[in-house]
Formats: sequence, structure tokens, C-alpha cells
Amino acid sequence: KFDNIWCHGDLAKITIHGGLTIYGRSDATLNPGGVRIGTAEIYRQVDNMDEVIESIAIGQDWDNDVRVVLFVILQDGITLSDDLIKKIKSTIRSNTTPRHVPAKVIQVSAIPKTLSGKIVELAVKNVVHGRPVTNTDALANPEALEQYKDLDELMN
Repeated sequence: KFDNIWCHGDLAKITIHGGLTIYGRSDATLNPGGVRIGTAEIYRQVDNMDEVIESIAIGQDWDNDVRVVLFVILQDGITLSDDLIKKIKSTIRSNTTPRHVPAKVIQVSAIPKTLSGKIVELAVKNVVHGRPVTNTDALANPEALEQYKDLDELMN
């Protein structure tokens, strides 16, 4: 991210007295319309749905703002339909806020993870935006990133 500087991904602020306030993982924070949203708030809703095995949410730069994009792995035999998209959005809206509702819901077959099993939102975000992913050696399944490239669904 910065030449010759280690960056850990947490959002922090140095106070006027020289102290440090750590706000948390900035790569797991979405900011649609200037409202900070933690991705865990979305995952809590979607993970309770029988149809969904796992999900990953990112913020896609769009129209001078950020829109929430949700990728889902569905149970075997289930295909993402308009009705299921409505159900996912309705579940999120009913239990959070309208800002949490994804603009796009897209079915995928794999979610990239670190060697320790954590999902890598920043890597997916970089791929969606056409930026390089530099730490693929730290991924258990870097090949999963391929299905996030150049998606027609994200062009409109």
C-alpha cells in the first residue's frame, strides 16, 4: 500500500495529545453514502438464511459513491433467482438499515480466504476494481479470485 511502510489495515487516529485511537478493520468497513457499515452486520443476517452457505461483501466505487455488493455461495441445487435476491435484501433491510442492503447480489462458487481461514474482502475489492492483489501467497485458494474479475453484473 505504501512503499517501505508496513500497513496493518486498521483505521486509527492520532489524537492531539499524541495518543492513538484504533477504530477497527478499515478493510471490513463499507461507506455507502458516507455511512460507515461493518460487513459483519450484513453477514449476521445472510448467514442465518438456509439457502446461503457463506457470503462476502465489498464496497464498489460507483457513481461518485460506494455501493454494497454481496457475493453468496448457495446450498447445492439452489440458484440465485430474483425471488431469492429479494429475500436476501428484505432480510438485511428488516434487521439493519436501508444502507446495508446490497445494490448487487451475485452468486459465486468460492470465496477467497487466508491460510488461517479468514475471508479476504480487500482482495476481492481489488479484483473487482481491476487492481492487483499483491499477497496471493497468503491465500489458501487464490484461484477463487478469478470469478470476481470483469463481471458483467458490476458494469451497470
